[in-house]
Amino acid sequence: MSDRASGPTLSRRGLFGAAAGAAVLAGTGWSLAGAVPLGDPAATIPAPPDFPADIPLSQQQFVNWAKTIRFDAVWTATARNADDVVRLANWAHRNGYRIRPRGSMHSWSPLTLEAGQDVARVVLIDTMSHLNGVAVDAAASPARVTAGGGASIEAILTALEAHGLGWANSPAIGDISIAGALSIGAHGATYPAAGEKAIPGQSFGSLSNLVLALTAVVWNPEKGEYELREFRRSDPEIGPLLAHLGRTFVTSVTLQAGANYRLRCQSFTDIPWRELFAPPGAPGRTFERFVEEHGRVEAIWFPFTETPWLKIWSVAPEKPAESREVAGPYNYFFSDSLPEPLTDLLAQVASGAQAVTPAFGASQFGAVAAGLAATGTHDLWGWSKDLLFYLRAATLRVVAGGGVVVTRRDNIARVIHEFTTWLNERMTHYASLGQYPVNMPFEVRLCRVDDADEVLVDAAGVPNLSAVRPRPDRPDWDTAIWLNVVSIPGTAGMPAFFREMEQWMAAHYSGDYATFRSEWSKGWAFDDQGGYRDPGFLGQTVPAMYRTGLGANEGWDAAVAAFEKYDPHRVFSNAFLDRLFP
Repeated sequence: MSDRASGPTLSRRGLFGAAAGAAVLAGTGWSLAGAVPLGDPAATIPAPPDFPADIPLSQQQFVNWAKTIRFDAVWTATARNADDVVRLANWAHRNGYRIRPRGSMHSWSPLTLEAGQDVARVVLIDTMSHLNGVAVDAAASPARVTAGGGASIEAILTALEAHGLGWANSPAIGDISIAGALSIGAHGATYPAAGEKAIPGQSFGSLSNLVLALTAVVWNPEKGEYELREFRRSDPEIGPLLAHLGRTFVTSVTLQAGANYRLRCQSFTDIPWRELFAPPGAPGRTFERFVEEHGRVEAIWFPFTETPWLKIWSVAPEKPAESREVAGPYNYFFSDSLPEPLTDLLAQVASGAQAVTPAFGASQFGAVAAGLAATGTHDLWGWSKDLLFYLRAATLRVVAGGGVVVTRRDNIARVIHEFTTWLNERMTHYASLGQYPVNMPFEVRLCRVDDADEVLVDAAGVPNLSAVRPRPDRPDWDTAIWLNVVSIPGTAGMPAFFREMEQWMAAHYSGDYATFRSEWSKGWAFDDQGGYRDPGFLGQTVPAMYRTGLGANEGWDAAVAAFEKYDPHRVFSNAFLDRLFP
Protein backbone atom coordinates (compact mmCIF):
# COMPACT_ATOMS: atom_id res chain seq x y z
CA MET A 1 0.00 0.00 0.00
CA SER A 2 1.00 3.61 -0.45
CA ASP A 3 1.98 5.99 2.33
CA ARG A 4 -1.11 7.13 4.18
CA ALA A 5 -2.09 10.73 4.52
CA SER A 6 -3.64 10.40 7.95
CA GLY A 7 -7.30 10.02 7.23
CA PRO A 8 -10.84 8.93 7.84
CA THR A 9 -14.00 8.49 5.89
CA LEU A 10 -15.55 11.81 5.10
CA SER A 11 -17.32 12.57 1.85
CA ARG A 12 -17.28 15.82 -0.06
CA ARG A 13 -20.43 16.83 1.82
CA GLY A 14 -18.84 16.20 5.19
CA LEU A 15 -15.83 18.36 4.53
CA PHE A 16 -17.79 21.55 4.88
CA GLY A 17 -19.51 22.27 8.16
CA ALA A 18 -22.15 24.65 9.31
CA ALA A 19 -19.92 27.67 8.77
CA ALA A 20 -19.65 26.90 5.07
CA GLY A 21 -23.36 26.23 4.78
CA ALA A 22 -24.02 29.61 6.36
CA ALA A 23 -21.67 31.26 3.88
CA VAL A 24 -23.65 29.93 0.96
CA LEU A 25 -27.03 30.63 2.56
CA ALA A 26 -26.01 34.19 3.29
CA GLY A 27 -25.85 34.85 -0.42
CA THR A 28 -29.39 33.70 -1.07
CA GLY A 29 -31.25 36.41 0.84
CA TRP A 30 -33.49 33.78 2.45
CA SER A 31 -34.02 33.36 6.18
CA LEU A 32 -35.74 30.69 8.24
CA ALA A 33 -39.11 31.15 9.89
CA GLY A 34 -40.48 29.77 13.17
CA ALA A 35 -43.55 27.64 13.76
CA VAL A 36 -46.98 29.28 13.90
CA PRO A 37 -49.73 27.18 15.55
CA LEU A 38 -53.15 26.75 14.04
CA GLY A 39 -55.34 29.67 15.11
CA ASP A 40 -52.47 32.10 15.57
CA PRO A 41 -53.20 35.47 13.87
CA ALA A 42 -49.69 35.36 12.41
CA ALA A 43 -50.62 32.43 10.15
CA THR A 44 -50.09 33.22 6.47
CA ILE A 45 -51.99 30.28 4.95
CA PRO A 46 -55.75 29.74 5.28
CA ALA A 47 -56.60 27.32 8.07
CA PRO A 48 -57.46 23.81 6.88
CA PRO A 49 -61.22 23.25 7.34
CA ASP A 50 -62.48 20.78 9.94
CA PHE A 51 -58.99 19.70 10.85
CA PRO A 52 -58.91 17.05 13.64
CA ALA A 53 -58.74 19.16 16.79
CA ASP A 54 -56.64 16.70 18.77
CA ILE A 55 -53.79 16.47 16.23
CA PRO A 56 -51.23 19.29 16.64
CA LEU A 57 -50.93 21.49 13.56
CA SER A 58 -48.71 24.50 12.88
CA GLN A 59 -47.07 26.36 10.04
CA GLN A 60 -43.44 25.27 9.87
CA GLN A 61 -40.56 25.75 7.51
CA PHE A 62 -39.52 23.14 4.96
CA VAL A 63 -35.95 23.13 3.64
CA ASN A 64 -34.51 20.31 1.56
CA TRP A 65 -30.89 19.17 1.75
CA ALA A 66 -29.53 21.45 -0.96
CA LYS A 67 -31.67 24.40 0.20
CA THR A 68 -33.06 24.55 -3.33
CA ILE A 69 -36.61 23.72 -2.17
CA ARG A 70 -37.63 25.89 0.75
CA PHE A 71 -40.80 27.27 2.21
CA ASP A 72 -41.15 29.56 5.20
CA ALA A 73 -44.56 28.14 6.04
CA VAL A 74 -46.27 24.83 5.31
CA TRP A 75 -49.01 23.35 7.46
CA THR A 76 -47.33 20.54 9.40
CA ALA A 77 -49.14 18.03 11.57
CA THR A 78 -47.55 15.97 14.32
CA ALA A 79 -48.88 12.44 14.10
CA ARG A 80 -48.67 10.65 17.43
CA ASN A 81 -49.31 7.18 15.99
CA ALA A 82 -50.19 5.38 12.78
CA ASP A 83 -53.93 5.85 13.37
CA ASP A 84 -53.39 9.62 13.24
CA VAL A 85 -51.90 9.21 9.77
CA VAL A 86 -54.97 7.27 8.65
CA ARG A 87 -57.28 9.94 10.07
CA LEU A 88 -55.32 12.66 8.29
CA ALA A 89 -55.40 10.77 4.99
CA ASN A 90 -59.19 10.44 5.17
CA TRP A 91 -59.53 14.08 6.21
CA ALA A 92 -57.37 15.12 3.25
CA HIS A 93 -59.46 13.04 0.85
CA ARG A 94 -62.70 14.61 2.08
CA ASN A 95 -61.34 18.15 1.92
CA GLY A 96 -59.25 18.12 -1.25
CA TYR A 97 -55.85 18.29 0.48
CA ARG A 98 -52.66 16.37 -0.08
CA ILE A 99 -50.51 14.70 2.56
CA ARG A 100 -46.72 14.58 2.37
CA PRO A 101 -44.51 12.79 4.90
CA ARG A 102 -41.72 14.91 6.40
CA GLY A 103 -38.66 13.19 7.78
CA SER A 104 -35.19 14.72 8.06
CA MET A 105 -35.64 16.50 4.69
CA HIS A 106 -32.36 15.00 3.51
CA SER A 107 -33.13 15.00 -0.20
CA TRP A 108 -32.38 16.94 -3.31
CA SER A 109 -35.35 15.86 -5.42
CA PRO A 110 -38.93 17.24 -5.27
CA LEU A 111 -40.53 14.06 -3.99
CA THR A 112 -41.99 15.80 -0.91
CA LEU A 113 -42.55 19.34 -2.18
CA GLU A 114 -41.70 20.97 -5.48
CA ALA A 115 -39.95 24.35 -5.54
CA GLY A 116 -42.44 27.16 -6.02
CA GLN A 117 -45.55 25.03 -5.72
CA ASP A 118 -48.73 26.25 -4.04
CA VAL A 119 -48.78 24.71 -0.57
CA ALA A 120 -52.13 26.15 0.51
CA ARG A 121 -53.77 22.72 0.32
CA VAL A 122 -50.86 20.62 1.53
CA VAL A 123 -50.27 19.21 5.01
CA LEU A 124 -46.92 17.72 5.90
CA ILE A 125 -46.85 15.02 8.57
CA ASP A 126 -43.87 15.12 10.91
CA THR A 127 -42.87 11.47 11.19
CA MET A 128 -39.79 11.84 13.39
CA SER A 129 -41.27 13.27 16.60
CA HIS A 130 -43.44 10.28 17.55
CA LEU A 131 -43.45 7.63 14.79
CA ASN A 132 -39.93 6.67 15.78
CA GLY A 133 -40.09 3.55 17.97
CA VAL A 134 -37.48 0.82 17.50
CA ALA A 135 -37.81 -2.79 18.71
CA VAL A 136 -35.25 -5.53 18.07
CA ASP A 137 -36.13 -9.22 18.05
CA ALA A 138 -32.74 -10.92 18.13
CA ALA A 139 -34.28 -14.33 18.84
CA ALA A 140 -36.37 -14.38 15.67
CA SER A 141 -35.26 -16.24 12.58
CA PRO A 142 -33.98 -14.20 10.93
CA ALA A 143 -33.12 -11.59 13.54
CA ARG A 144 -35.09 -8.43 12.86
CA VAL A 145 -35.87 -4.89 13.86
CA THR A 146 -39.25 -3.18 13.63
CA ALA A 147 -39.22 0.60 13.46
CA GLY A 148 -41.65 3.43 13.01
CA GLY A 149 -41.32 5.26 9.72
CA GLY A 150 -39.73 8.25 11.45
CA ALA A 151 -37.01 6.30 13.26
CA SER A 152 -33.56 7.39 12.16
CA ILE A 153 -31.17 4.91 10.61
CA GLU A 154 -28.71 5.73 13.39
CA ALA A 155 -31.27 4.89 16.07
CA ILE A 156 -32.02 1.58 14.36
CA LEU A 157 -28.38 0.57 13.97
CA THR A 158 -27.62 1.65 17.54
CA ALA A 159 -30.41 -0.63 18.79
CA LEU A 160 -29.19 -3.48 16.59
CA GLU A 161 -25.62 -3.03 17.80
CA ALA A 162 -26.76 -3.49 21.39
CA HIS A 163 -27.93 -6.97 20.37
CA GLY A 164 -24.79 -7.86 18.41
CA LEU A 165 -26.47 -7.16 15.07
CA GLY A 166 -25.94 -4.82 12.16
CA TRP A 167 -26.20 -4.18 8.42
CA ALA A 168 -23.57 -4.32 5.72
CA ASN A 169 -24.79 -1.18 3.96
CA SER A 170 -25.89 2.22 5.22
CA PRO A 171 -25.90 5.82 4.01
CA ALA A 172 -23.14 7.92 5.59
CA ILE A 173 -25.50 10.28 7.44
CA GLY A 174 -27.40 8.62 10.25
CA ASP A 175 -30.23 11.09 10.88
CA ILE A 176 -32.19 10.02 7.79
CA SER A 177 -35.58 8.49 8.60
CA ILE A 178 -35.95 4.84 7.67
CA ALA A 179 -39.16 5.47 5.71
CA GLY A 180 -37.46 8.24 3.76
CA ALA A 181 -34.45 6.05 3.07
CA LEU A 182 -36.61 3.17 1.86
CA SER A 183 -38.75 5.43 -0.33
CA ILE A 184 -35.76 6.14 -2.58
CA GLY A 185 -33.89 2.85 -2.21
CA ALA A 186 -31.04 4.30 -0.15
CA HIS A 187 -27.68 2.56 -0.27
CA GLY A 188 -24.18 2.65 1.14
CA ALA A 189 -20.67 2.00 -0.12
CA THR A 190 -20.35 -1.67 0.83
CA TYR A 191 -19.27 -4.04 -1.92
CA PRO A 192 -17.84 -7.55 -1.50
CA ALA A 193 -14.15 -8.24 -1.92
CA ALA A 194 -13.28 -11.08 -4.27
CA GLY A 195 -14.93 -14.23 -2.94
CA GLU A 196 -16.71 -12.49 -0.05
CA LYS A 197 -20.28 -13.48 0.77
CA ALA A 198 -22.86 -11.45 2.66
CA ILE A 199 -23.30 -12.30 6.34
CA PRO A 200 -26.69 -14.04 6.64
CA GLY A 201 -29.32 -11.40 7.36
CA GLN A 202 -27.36 -8.62 5.65
CA SER A 203 -27.30 -7.44 2.04
CA PHE A 204 -24.82 -5.75 -0.27
CA GLY A 205 -27.72 -4.06 -2.09
CA SER A 206 -30.08 -1.28 -1.07
CA LEU A 207 -31.69 -0.98 2.35
CA SER A 208 -35.01 -1.76 0.67
CA ASN A 209 -33.77 -5.29 0.03
CA LEU A 210 -33.66 -5.90 3.82
CA VAL A 211 -37.41 -5.38 4.29
CA LEU A 212 -39.38 -8.32 5.67
CA ALA A 213 -42.68 -6.47 6.08
CA LEU A 214 -44.09 -2.97 6.08
CA THR A 215 -47.31 -1.22 7.03
CA ALA A 216 -48.68 1.47 4.73
CA VAL A 217 -51.77 3.65 4.49
CA VAL A 218 -53.79 2.45 1.50
CA TRP A 219 -57.25 2.93 0.02
CA ASN A 220 -59.92 0.32 0.74
CA PRO A 221 -62.48 0.57 -2.10
CA GLU A 222 -65.06 -1.53 -0.24
CA LYS A 223 -65.02 0.77 2.78
CA GLY A 224 -64.43 3.91 0.75
CA GLU A 225 -61.62 5.10 3.03
CA TYR A 226 -57.93 4.83 3.74
CA GLU A 227 -56.68 2.26 6.24
CA LEU A 228 -53.53 0.57 7.50
CA ARG A 229 -52.42 -2.58 5.71
CA GLU A 230 -49.45 -4.81 6.36
CA PHE A 231 -47.52 -6.19 3.39
CA ARG A 232 -45.15 -9.12 3.86
CA ARG A 233 -42.11 -9.76 1.69
CA SER A 234 -43.73 -12.88 0.28
CA ASP A 235 -46.63 -10.77 -1.03
CA PRO A 236 -46.05 -9.84 -4.70
CA GLU A 237 -47.85 -6.55 -4.04
CA ILE A 238 -45.06 -5.32 -1.76
CA GLY A 239 -42.55 -4.82 -4.59
CA PRO A 240 -43.67 -1.32 -5.69
CA LEU A 241 -43.86 -0.13 -2.07
CA LEU A 242 -40.24 -1.03 -1.24
CA ALA A 243 -38.99 2.04 -3.15
CA HIS A 244 -42.09 4.14 -3.80
CA LEU A 245 -40.72 7.69 -4.28
CA GLY A 246 -43.30 9.16 -1.91
CA ARG A 247 -46.41 7.71 -3.56
CA THR A 248 -47.51 6.03 -0.35
CA PHE A 249 -47.10 6.56 3.39
CA VAL A 250 -45.20 3.85 5.28
CA THR A 251 -45.88 3.98 9.03
CA SER A 252 -43.67 1.09 10.14
CA VAL A 253 -41.24 -1.41 8.69
CA THR A 254 -39.54 -4.65 9.73
CA LEU A 255 -36.07 -5.35 8.40
CA GLN A 256 -33.75 -8.31 8.81
CA ALA A 257 -30.28 -8.01 10.29
CA GLY A 258 -27.16 -10.13 10.65
CA ALA A 259 -24.28 -10.56 13.04
CA ASN A 260 -22.43 -7.30 13.62
CA TYR A 261 -18.80 -7.09 12.58
CA ARG A 262 -15.72 -4.91 12.93
CA LEU A 263 -14.33 -2.70 10.19
CA ARG A 264 -11.06 -0.95 9.57
CA CYS A 265 -11.00 2.29 7.56
CA GLN A 266 -7.84 3.69 6.00
CA SER A 267 -7.43 6.89 4.00
CA PHE A 268 -4.88 7.69 1.29
CA THR A 269 -4.27 10.95 -0.52
CA ASP A 270 -1.12 10.28 -2.54
CA ILE A 271 -2.34 8.27 -5.55
CA PRO A 272 -2.58 10.25 -8.84
CA TRP A 273 -6.04 10.07 -10.34
CA ARG A 274 -4.76 8.62 -13.60
CA GLU A 275 -3.22 5.73 -11.67
CA LEU A 276 -6.20 5.21 -9.38
CA PHE A 277 -8.79 5.40 -12.16
CA ALA A 278 -6.71 3.44 -14.68
CA PRO A 279 -8.29 1.12 -17.29
CA PRO A 280 -8.83 -2.60 -16.60
CA GLY A 281 -5.74 -4.64 -15.95
CA ALA A 282 -3.44 -1.67 -15.38
CA PRO A 283 -0.61 -2.10 -12.86
CA GLY A 284 -0.18 0.00 -9.75
CA ARG A 285 -2.48 1.33 -7.05
CA THR A 286 -5.72 1.07 -8.96
CA PHE A 287 -9.35 1.27 -7.87
CA GLU A 288 -9.81 -2.14 -9.49
CA ARG A 289 -7.07 -3.68 -7.34
CA PHE A 290 -8.41 -2.21 -4.12
CA VAL A 291 -11.93 -3.44 -4.88
CA GLU A 292 -10.68 -6.97 -5.42
CA GLU A 293 -8.72 -6.88 -2.16
CA HIS A 294 -11.18 -5.03 0.08
CA GLY A 295 -14.49 -4.49 -1.75
CA ARG A 296 -15.45 -1.40 0.22
CA VAL A 297 -13.78 1.50 -1.59
CA GLU A 298 -14.71 5.15 -2.09
CA ALA A 299 -12.81 7.88 -3.91
CA ILE A 300 -13.38 11.62 -3.76
CA TRP A 301 -11.68 13.73 -6.42
CA PHE A 302 -11.68 17.48 -5.85
CA PRO A 303 -11.81 19.62 -9.02
CA PHE A 304 -8.51 20.49 -10.68
CA THR A 305 -6.45 18.41 -8.25
CA GLU A 306 -4.15 15.49 -9.01
CA THR A 307 -4.66 13.06 -6.14
CA PRO A 308 -8.11 11.96 -4.93
CA TRP A 309 -9.00 11.06 -1.39
CA LEU A 310 -9.24 7.26 -1.30
CA LYS A 311 -11.01 5.49 1.55
CA ILE A 312 -10.83 1.75 2.06
CA TRP A 313 -12.90 -0.22 4.55
CA SER A 314 -11.77 -3.76 5.38
CA VAL A 315 -13.40 -6.46 7.47
CA ALA A 316 -11.11 -6.81 10.51
CA PRO A 317 -12.27 -9.01 13.41
CA GLU A 318 -9.16 -8.11 15.39
CA LYS A 319 -7.75 -4.60 15.77
CA PRO A 320 -4.69 -4.03 13.57
CA ALA A 321 -1.75 -2.71 15.56
CA GLU A 322 -1.63 0.50 13.50
CA SER A 323 -5.33 1.29 13.88
CA ARG A 324 -7.02 3.46 16.47
CA GLU A 325 -10.17 2.02 18.03
CA VAL A 326 -13.28 4.22 18.04
CA ALA A 327 -16.39 3.78 20.18
CA GLY A 328 -18.90 5.85 18.23
CA PRO A 329 -19.64 7.35 14.79
CA TYR A 330 -18.71 10.72 13.26
CA ASN A 331 -15.06 10.65 14.20
CA TYR A 332 -13.83 13.44 11.93
CA PHE A 333 -14.10 16.52 14.08
CA PHE A 334 -12.13 18.66 11.63
CA SER A 335 -15.09 18.47 9.23
CA ASP A 336 -17.03 20.88 11.45
CA SER A 337 -14.40 23.61 11.41
CA LEU A 338 -13.00 25.24 8.29
CA PRO A 339 -9.78 27.21 7.90
CA GLU A 340 -10.35 30.86 7.07
CA PRO A 341 -8.70 30.70 3.60
CA LEU A 342 -11.17 28.02 2.56
CA THR A 343 -14.23 29.87 3.84
CA ASP A 344 -12.97 32.99 2.02
CA LEU A 345 -12.73 31.07 -1.26
CA LEU A 346 -16.12 29.47 -0.66
CA ALA A 347 -17.68 32.90 -0.23
CA GLN A 348 -16.08 34.03 -3.50
CA VAL A 349 -17.36 30.99 -5.40
CA ALA A 350 -20.85 31.41 -3.91
CA SER A 351 -20.89 35.06 -4.96
CA GLY A 352 -20.08 34.15 -8.57
CA ALA A 353 -16.29 34.47 -8.74
CA GLN A 354 -15.93 31.17 -10.57
CA ALA A 355 -12.38 31.79 -11.74
CA VAL A 356 -11.18 30.86 -8.25
CA THR A 357 -12.53 27.31 -8.69
CA PRO A 358 -9.08 25.70 -9.23
CA ALA A 359 -7.79 27.37 -6.06
CA PHE A 360 -10.97 26.35 -4.25
CA GLY A 361 -10.50 22.72 -5.33
CA ALA A 362 -6.91 22.76 -4.12
CA SER A 363 -8.00 24.28 -0.82
CA GLN A 364 -10.66 21.61 -0.35
CA PHE A 365 -8.07 18.89 -0.82
CA GLY A 366 -5.61 20.73 1.39
CA ALA A 367 -8.17 21.00 4.17
CA VAL A 368 -8.75 17.25 4.00
CA ALA A 369 -5.04 16.45 4.12
CA ALA A 370 -4.46 18.88 6.99
CA GLY A 371 -7.49 17.63 8.90
CA LEU A 372 -6.44 14.02 8.56
CA ALA A 373 -2.96 14.81 9.81
CA ALA A 374 -4.16 16.99 12.68
CA THR A 375 -6.69 14.49 14.03
CA GLY A 376 -4.70 11.31 13.50
CA THR A 377 -7.70 9.54 12.00
CA HIS A 378 -5.90 7.90 9.07
CA ASP A 379 -6.54 4.39 10.32
CA LEU A 380 -9.65 3.63 12.38
CA TRP A 381 -11.15 0.41 13.71
CA GLY A 382 -14.50 -0.25 15.30
CA TRP A 383 -17.98 -1.68 14.94
CA SER A 384 -19.52 -1.36 11.50
CA LYS A 385 -21.97 1.39 12.46
CA ASP A 386 -19.25 3.61 13.80
CA LEU A 387 -17.34 3.52 10.53
CA LEU A 388 -20.36 3.54 8.21
CA PHE A 389 -21.63 6.82 9.70
CA TYR A 390 -19.02 9.43 8.91
CA LEU A 391 -21.00 12.54 7.95
CA ARG A 392 -22.99 14.85 10.16
CA ALA A 393 -26.11 16.49 8.78
CA ALA A 394 -24.95 20.10 9.26
CA THR A 395 -22.71 20.25 6.21
CA LEU A 396 -22.51 22.33 3.08
CA ARG A 397 -25.58 21.82 0.92
CA VAL A 398 -24.64 21.03 -2.66
CA VAL A 399 -26.43 19.99 -5.85
CA ALA A 400 -25.60 16.54 -7.21
CA GLY A 401 -25.68 15.12 -10.71
CA GLY A 402 -24.89 11.64 -11.98
CA GLY A 403 -26.43 8.31 -11.11
CA VAL A 404 -25.68 4.60 -11.03
CA VAL A 405 -24.24 2.28 -13.65
CA VAL A 406 -25.33 -1.36 -13.39
CA THR A 407 -22.92 -3.77 -15.08
CA ARG A 408 -20.62 -6.76 -14.56
CA ARG A 409 -18.00 -6.80 -11.85
CA ASP A 410 -15.19 -7.02 -14.39
CA ASN A 411 -16.35 -3.71 -15.91
CA ILE A 412 -15.69 -1.64 -12.76
CA ALA A 413 -12.36 -0.21 -13.91
CA ARG A 414 -13.66 0.44 -17.43
CA VAL A 415 -16.73 2.34 -16.20
CA ILE A 416 -14.76 4.54 -13.81
CA HIS A 417 -11.89 5.15 -16.24
CA GLU A 418 -14.24 6.21 -19.02
CA PHE A 419 -16.20 8.54 -16.79
CA THR A 420 -13.21 10.24 -15.17
CA THR A 421 -11.55 10.65 -18.58
CA TRP A 422 -14.72 12.29 -19.90
CA LEU A 423 -15.07 14.46 -16.80
CA ASN A 424 -11.47 15.68 -16.95
CA GLU A 425 -11.74 16.50 -20.65
CA ARG A 426 -15.00 18.44 -20.28
CA MET A 427 -13.90 20.39 -17.19
CA THR A 428 -10.60 21.25 -18.89
CA HIS A 429 -12.50 22.35 -21.99
CA TYR A 430 -14.83 24.63 -20.06
CA ALA A 431 -11.94 26.03 -18.04
CA SER A 432 -10.22 26.98 -21.31
CA LEU A 433 -13.29 29.09 -22.05
CA GLY A 434 -13.17 30.67 -18.59
CA GLN A 435 -16.15 28.62 -17.39
CA TYR A 436 -16.31 26.56 -14.19
CA PRO A 437 -19.74 24.90 -13.93
CA VAL A 438 -18.47 22.42 -11.30
CA ASN A 439 -16.66 23.51 -8.14
CA MET A 440 -17.06 20.51 -5.84
CA PRO A 441 -15.84 16.89 -6.03
CA PHE A 442 -16.55 13.78 -8.03
CA GLU A 443 -17.32 10.74 -5.87
CA VAL A 444 -17.43 7.05 -6.76
CA ARG A 445 -18.55 4.17 -4.59
CA LEU A 446 -20.02 0.72 -5.12
CA CYS A 447 -22.65 -1.73 -3.93
CA ARG A 448 -24.28 -4.84 -5.38
CA VAL A 449 -27.63 -5.09 -7.11
CA ASP A 450 -30.55 -6.15 -4.96
CA ASP A 451 -30.56 -9.94 -4.57
CA ALA A 452 -33.71 -11.71 -3.39
CA ASP A 453 -31.53 -14.66 -2.32
CA GLU A 454 -30.11 -12.44 0.45
CA VAL A 455 -33.59 -12.19 1.97
CA LEU A 456 -33.98 -14.91 4.62
CA VAL A 457 -37.75 -15.29 4.29
CA ASP A 458 -39.88 -16.12 1.28
CA ALA A 459 -39.51 -13.12 -1.03
CA ALA A 460 -41.72 -12.35 -3.98
CA GLY A 461 -38.87 -10.46 -5.65
CA VAL A 462 -36.80 -7.33 -5.36
CA PRO A 463 -37.98 -3.69 -5.05
CA ASN A 464 -39.55 -2.66 -8.37
CA LEU A 465 -38.10 0.84 -8.56
CA SER A 466 -34.82 0.36 -6.72
CA ALA A 467 -32.06 1.96 -8.77
CA VAL A 468 -30.03 -1.19 -8.13
CA ARG A 469 -32.70 -3.70 -9.03
CA PRO A 470 -31.26 -6.48 -11.23
CA ARG A 471 -32.09 -7.07 -14.88
CA PRO A 472 -33.45 -10.62 -15.28
CA ASP A 473 -32.21 -10.66 -18.87
CA ARG A 474 -28.68 -9.85 -17.66
CA PRO A 475 -27.95 -11.98 -14.59
CA ASP A 476 -24.25 -11.22 -15.04
CA TRP A 477 -24.88 -7.54 -14.24
CA ASP A 478 -24.31 -7.83 -10.50
CA THR A 479 -22.54 -4.53 -9.73
CA ALA A 480 -23.81 -0.98 -9.12
CA ILE A 481 -21.30 1.86 -9.55
CA TRP A 482 -22.45 5.19 -8.12
CA LEU A 483 -20.94 8.16 -9.98
CA ASN A 484 -21.79 11.62 -8.67
CA VAL A 485 -20.49 15.13 -9.28
CA VAL A 486 -21.54 17.97 -6.99
CA SER A 487 -21.47 21.74 -7.10
CA ILE A 488 -22.67 24.72 -5.10
CA PRO A 489 -26.30 25.71 -5.87
CA GLY A 490 -26.53 28.64 -8.24
CA THR A 491 -23.23 28.00 -9.99
CA ALA A 492 -23.41 29.47 -13.50
CA GLY A 493 -23.59 26.78 -16.17
CA MET A 494 -24.06 23.92 -13.70
CA PRO A 495 -27.49 22.69 -14.90
CA ALA A 496 -26.34 22.61 -18.53
CA PHE A 497 -23.20 20.73 -17.52
CA PHE A 498 -25.19 18.20 -15.52
CA ARG A 499 -27.55 17.79 -18.47
CA GLU A 500 -24.61 17.12 -20.79
CA MET A 501 -23.15 14.65 -18.30
CA GLU A 502 -26.43 12.86 -17.70
CA GLN A 503 -27.18 12.52 -21.39
CA TRP A 504 -23.68 11.17 -22.03
CA MET A 505 -23.99 8.63 -19.21
CA ALA A 506 -27.40 7.40 -20.37
CA ALA A 507 -26.14 6.96 -23.93
CA HIS A 508 -22.71 5.58 -23.11
CA TYR A 509 -23.60 3.05 -20.41
CA SER A 510 -26.09 1.14 -22.50
CA GLY A 511 -26.62 -1.86 -24.77
CA ASP A 512 -24.76 -5.06 -23.89
CA TYR A 513 -22.27 -3.12 -21.74
CA ALA A 514 -24.33 -1.63 -18.92
CA THR A 515 -27.45 0.31 -17.98
CA PHE A 516 -27.70 3.74 -16.39
CA ARG A 517 -30.29 4.78 -13.81
CA SER A 518 -30.94 8.00 -11.95
CA GLU A 519 -30.36 8.23 -8.19
CA TRP A 520 -33.81 9.13 -6.91
CA SER A 521 -32.76 11.33 -4.00
CA LYS A 522 -30.32 13.46 -6.03
CA GLY A 523 -30.36 15.43 -9.28
CA TRP A 524 -31.72 14.05 -12.55
CA ALA A 525 -33.74 14.99 -15.64
CA PHE A 526 -31.71 18.19 -16.11
CA ASP A 527 -32.34 20.85 -18.68
CA ASP A 528 -30.31 24.03 -19.00
CA GLN A 529 -32.17 25.63 -16.06
CA GLY A 530 -32.17 22.83 -13.51
CA GLY A 531 -33.10 19.29 -12.54
CA TYR A 532 -36.40 17.40 -12.72
CA ARG A 533 -37.48 19.48 -15.71
CA ASP A 534 -36.65 17.71 -18.97
CA PRO A 535 -39.94 16.24 -20.25
CA GLY A 536 -38.28 13.67 -22.51
CA PHE A 537 -36.11 12.34 -19.72
CA LEU A 538 -39.04 12.24 -17.28
CA GLY A 539 -41.54 10.76 -19.70
CA GLN A 540 -39.36 8.37 -21.70
CA THR A 541 -35.84 7.83 -20.39
CA VAL A 542 -36.73 7.24 -16.73
CA PRO A 543 -39.60 4.79 -17.37
CA ALA A 544 -37.39 2.88 -19.84
CA MET A 545 -34.87 2.33 -17.03
CA TYR A 546 -37.52 0.15 -15.36
CA ARG A 547 -39.02 -1.45 -18.47
CA THR A 548 -36.02 -2.66 -20.46
CA GLY A 549 -35.25 -6.27 -19.64
CA LEU A 550 -38.08 -6.55 -17.09
CA GLY A 551 -41.37 -8.39 -17.19
CA ALA A 552 -44.73 -6.64 -17.09
CA ASN A 553 -45.14 -7.30 -13.36
CA GLU A 554 -41.62 -6.28 -12.37
CA GLY A 555 -40.96 -2.68 -13.29
CA TRP A 556 -42.33 0.76 -14.05
CA ASP A 557 -45.85 -0.02 -15.22
CA ALA A 558 -46.53 -2.44 -12.39
CA ALA A 559 -45.41 0.20 -9.89
CA VAL A 560 -47.60 2.89 -11.43
CA ALA A 561 -50.59 0.55 -11.34
CA ALA A 562 -49.94 -0.27 -7.68
CA PHE A 563 -49.69 3.40 -6.72
CA GLU A 564 -53.03 4.08 -8.41
CA LYS A 565 -54.61 1.08 -6.73
CA TYR A 566 -53.51 2.00 -3.23
CA ASP A 567 -53.93 5.76 -3.61
CA PRO A 568 -56.40 6.39 -6.45
CA HIS A 569 -57.19 9.88 -5.13
CA ARG A 570 -53.51 10.82 -5.09
CA VAL A 571 -53.65 12.04 -1.52
CA PHE A 572 -49.99 10.96 -1.28
CA SER A 573 -48.65 12.81 -4.28
CA ASN A 574 -47.70 16.24 -5.60
CA ALA A 575 -47.59 17.96 -8.98
CA PHE A 576 -44.12 16.64 -9.79
CA LEU A 577 -45.09 13.05 -8.98
CA ASP A 578 -48.24 13.51 -11.03
CA ARG A 579 -46.03 14.31 -14.02
CA LEU A 580 -43.62 11.46 -13.29
CA PHE A 581 -46.43 8.93 -12.81
CA PRO A 582 -49.19 10.22 -15.11
